[in-house]
Parts: sequence; structure tokens; C-alpha cells
Amino acid sequence: MLNDVLFELGTEELPSGAVWPLVDALANHLSACFLRDKIEHGEIRRFATPRRLAVLIRDVAASQAPQAISRRGPAYAAGMSADGQPLPPLLGFAKSCGVSVDALTTTKTNKGEWWAYEAVSEGLATKTVLPDILQECLAALPIAKLMRWGSSDALFVRPVHWAVLLFGDEVIKTSLLGVETGRKSFGHRFHHPGAIEIPQPQAYEGLLEKAFVVADFSTRRERIVSQIEQLASANGYQAVMPDALLDEVTSIVEWPVALLAHFERAFLDVPAEALIAAMQSHQKCFALQDKHKQLLPCFITVSNILSTNPEQVIHGNEKVMRARLSDAAFFYRQDKRQALGQYSAQTATVMFQARLGSLHDKMMRLQKLIKPLVEPLQLDSTEALRAAELSKCDLMTGMVNEFPELQGLMGYYYASHDGETNSVAVALNEQYMPRFAADNLPQSALGLALSLVDRLDTLVGAFAIGQKPTGDKDPFKLRRHALAVVRLLIATPAPLKLSTLLEDALHAYGEAVGPVDDAFGDLKPFILERMQSFYQSQGISAELVLAVRARQDEWFCDLDKRINALLTFITLPEAGSLSAACKRVNNLLQHTAITLKEVDPSLFVENAEKTLFKSMQSVEKSVLSLYSEGNYVQILSQLAGLKEPVDAFFDEVMVMAEDAAIKENRLSLLARLQTLLQGVADISMLKFNT
Repeated sequence: MLNDVLFELGTEELPSGAVWPLVDALANHLSACFLRDKIEHGEIRRFATPRRLAVLIRDVAASQAPQAISRRGPAYAAGMSADGQPLPPLLGFAKSCGVSVDALTTTKTNKGEWWAYEAVSEGLATKTVLPDILQECLAALPIAKLMRWGSSDALFVRPVHWAVLLFGDEVIKTSLLGVETGRKSFGHRFHHPGAIEIPQPQAYEGLLEKAFVVADFSTRRERIVSQIEQLASANGYQAVMPDALLDEVTSIVEWPVALLAHFERAFLDVPAEALIAAMQSHQKCFALQDKHKQLLPCFITVSNILSTNPEQVIHGNEKVMRARLSDAAFFYRQDKRQALGQYSAQTATVMFQARLGSLHDKMMRLQKLIKPLVEPLQLDSTEALRAAELSKCDLMTGMVNEFPELQGLMGYYYASHDGETNSVAVALNEQYMPRFAADNLPQSALGLALSLVDRLDTLVGAFAIGQKPTGDKDPFKLRRHALAVVRLLIATPAPLKLSTLLEDALHAYGEAVGPVDDAFGDLKPFILERMQSFYQSQGISAELVLAVRARQDEWFCDLDKRINALLTFITLPEAGSLSAACKRVNNLLQHTAITLKEVDPSLFVENAEKTLFKSMQSVEKSVLSLYSEGNYVQILSQLAGLKEPVDAFFDEVMVMAEDAAIKENRLSLLARLQTLLQGVADISMLKFNT
């Protein structure tokens, strides 16, 4: 018989960032345990609010599935004496199986005959094993910091007040985290503080809805979005609703009610990003914009109560918001009292890293690193040095100290206020782009340069002192910085070599890092691994990237062109044949010890080798200028034309001829063909379905 299982854990208000991750982990652990213990079940639903974590599992079997037991014991001869009496090894095996010797059987393998025990174990009742499974799953939850409450020895993220555990309409009695399980849940803290009897799992969501609790996380989130959109649209506004804020608000309310509130228009003199940060970070409110994306003097707050006097709730939120925006306005006024450059001295008091020096030391290194980029990126030298000089100054301001997510952006505003050039101001903001894997890249050459040297400095410094990432530990976020370096270099047409950039960055540290750690040699491969992952995330196969890396792993923009050209090449009908030919050439050349020389056409005997040589000469001449242009698509297209003469050569010509001179000449011809075919990428590394 199948029944639904409901488990709900009622707690004090959970940390907002833990609500969904905890219930998701709980459901995943339960699913894994059911699979392990052979308990069949249907859909698993997750419910999570600030005060509860719940899982409803559909169509759970009444017991574990029967399990076949098969154990092999001692060899037949070792278990039975010549007169048919069981020996100690056999007696011990029977005892371990919980049966008599008569219940044992024998089995034959290619290694002889063995004593065996075969049986079918009836599964335990689900309601018998469920308490232990829940204990195991609760103990495995990803909780960073456990707490103890009252006189209980129980440990959890927050104090636990009740627990519901139902199998169909039956309560499974047990003790979990210091409370006894039952069928009593509780509704909204204010609208329905009394207990709710849950008769069976299917009634759970509906009963909580009546008790002013939207238990389903996604449903509650959708209601919040719908309410905000309706409220904004009714007034001709557009709401700013980042996913992270929506998730957080969903995690702190059980019965969402969206309300429109206002603030004084005078606050709009403060940069919009700072006001939005204050609304989102401190008040968990949603900013509003007009159709031109201009910030409006109003916001939407999501209350956790259906008030009989909503104006009072709105007034309270406006009062608190006024205080928060006043703080932002104060920081903005105070920060502008001195020029951005005057904060430079304070950067000397803030440590970037104990062995790598202060933020001021970092800015000085960035000035050194950006100089070699001035010419290839066509930067203004004065602006480049000025951007590096001011790059970390806004970290010392009150606004960034209060809202760290505004780093760079406030540098832009303060630099603009001080009369710095627009290029410098923009670069100060763009130095942190991309901020995450899918973020936009800097749009200005100076911003790209500043972002690049900043990340190279961090990567080189960390690896030089032996602080490369290990396992899940990456305190400097070096993987993110390496991926950013990859994307920045791909977007840079200038021929910047990765090895040269790394050497320059190490040289900028001078004696500061002391003896360079051996880990520094791993930095270039580390960056190349991130590059490999970057392309694979776009669906580009590993062997294709490795084929290009075999010819180009320094200039990433050029490497990217080769990869895109190779993506076109592999769609050509000739590609598979040429790749196979390239593999064959490699094998032949790897197994010869002769010294290869210039090809001598006078030693050609077969028409096929003559034709191949003429075809190669023609292609070599036509692709020469294409390499200088970086037109790899056309180069590979030209190579495709070699398919027929190459195929004919291998069909009609015996490379390892008896005549040593002819053999050597043919191998030299193949070596020249190998160079030609592998000029863009090592196409022998490509895989084709045959």
C-alpha cells in the first residue's frame, strides 16, 4: 500500500540565506536515503518559510523492497571433513549468517566449489526506518554554525519548537532535535498563532494557506513578483527586482503583502546606485524607475502581515527608509569634501595581503604593469597612469565602506566630480568587470587594461607566495580572476602574450615576495585550465581546444580566432579524412630516426607524390598572406582542397621504400605536409564519428 509522507520542522526564524538551501538539501538527502534503503516513492515536494522546513513525499511504499542475500563462505573442502562433519570454518560461516549448516548451499565457480548462503530478506516497514533516516538527514544538513537552546543537548541552526511526521494519516512517533513528533503545525505568527491539526499530508499546503502561510517557496516568490509588478504597473513604474533580493524577501515572509511607499525627491541628488543599494541591502525593498530607467522617489516594501491599517505600515517603512537614505546622502557629501586622489595616503594603512603589501603598494604595481599596455592598446599614457593611481582610492570612502558592492562605481562618480577625464572615471568602474562569470566585459580599452593588470597582479602575487587554490579553498577567488583574465585577453586584439604578462607582473613585485614559490610555475597552466573550461561551457569540445592550444597558447585573441575557424572546418566533408591523414603522418614520422631534409622533386617516382607536392606548393603560397591577416577560416578551407591528393598519395605510394634516398624524400614530403596541415591547429587531435 502506498502512502504520502509529510515531515515538517518548526523553528525560530531561520537565516534568510539558509531557508531554501536547507530544505533543498533535506529533500535531496531523503531521496538518496530512500534509494539506498530501497524504499520506492514518487514526487518529492519542498516547502520552506522563515519558520519551517517541510518535505512531502508522494506514494511511499509501506516497506522496503525485498532484498536478495547472497554470501559466499569457505571452500567446500575446507568446510567439511572426509567423514561428512562440518569443520570450524563452515560452522563460523553458518553462525555469521544466523542459520544452521543445513540451510547452506554450495556454488561452483571457475576456481572451485564453495559453501554459500542464499536467502531473500523481507524489507522493514517504512515507518520503522523513517525516524533513523530523518536523524541521519538532519545531521547531514549544511549548517555553518550550530546552536544549542535551553537545557537541551540538541543542536540546529535555530531553536526547534515542533515537528510533524505523518505516514498517510498515521503519526510516526519519535524524538527529533529535542521535540516529539506529532500532527500539530502552526500558522502565521500573528494571523494564526494557534496549532493546526494536519490529518494527512495532502491537506498540509491548503491548511497552512488558510492559516496565512504560503508554504511553497516558489509559489510565494511568484506572488511577490506578481504583487510588485501589479503595484508598479498601476502607477506607471518599473520595479528593480534582482533575483537575489527576491529570494531573500521570499525567505523572510510567510504571507507577502506588497505596499507602495515614498521618500523625499531631494535624495535623488545621490547616485541612483547608492540609493538602490541602501534600499536593497538594509531595507530589503524594491526600487522603482520610470520608463527611461530613471530612479523615482518611491519604493515597494513587502510586508509579512495583512494589516488593517496599511498606511501605518507604509509610514513606518518610509521613516526607516528616510534614515537609511540620509546615511547614504551623508556619506556622499562627506566623501566629496576631498578629491579622490587625496584618499591615496589612506590606502597605505590597509593591507592587501601580509606578504604582498598594502593597497598603496598594489596601486604602484598597477602603474608599472599598465605602462607596457599603453602602446599595444593605444592608450593615453597620462590617463593610464592616473587610472592606476586612483584605482583603489574609493575603497577608503564612507560610501564604499558602507556598501562594498559599490566599489569602482563610486570611484567613477567621485572622479567625475573632481574633473578627471571621462576615460579615467569610466576605467575606475570597469576595473572590476567582469564581476562574475557571465558579467559584461569593460567597454573601454583603458577599463580593460586596468581590469587585466589588477587581476594579473593578484594571481601572480598569490601563486608566488604559494597561495594557489586547493580543493574547495580559494580565499583570493583566483579561479574567478583567472577566468576573467581569459575573457579579457580573448577580447583584446593586441598581441599580448600571457607568459610575458605574467613575467612582468612578477617583476613588478621585485623583492617583496622573497623567494618565489614553486607554485608559480603552475600559474600559466592554471589560467589555461580556466580557458579550457570557458570554451567547454560554450559546448566546444576539449579536443578541439587542445588542438588549437598545441599551436597557440599565448595570444588568446588569436587562439579564439583559430577555435572559431576550426569549428567551421570540422563541418567540412574533407575534415575527417585530413585528420586521419595527419594522424598517419605523425605515426610515420615518430617511428623514423632519419634526418629529414628539403624535398627533392627529382626523386619523385609516382604521379601521386608529384601531384601532392604541387598541390602543397600551391596551398603554401596562397595561405602565406592569410596567416598575417589571421584569416584561419580561409586557411583551413584551402587545406580542405588537399584531401584528394593526400588520399591518392597514401593509396598509391609506399612511403617506406627500399631505396633509402626515395624513402627519406617521401618522409621529408610528409614532414612538410604535417607542418602545412597543422599550421592552424593540430588536427590530428580531432575526433570524428566513423
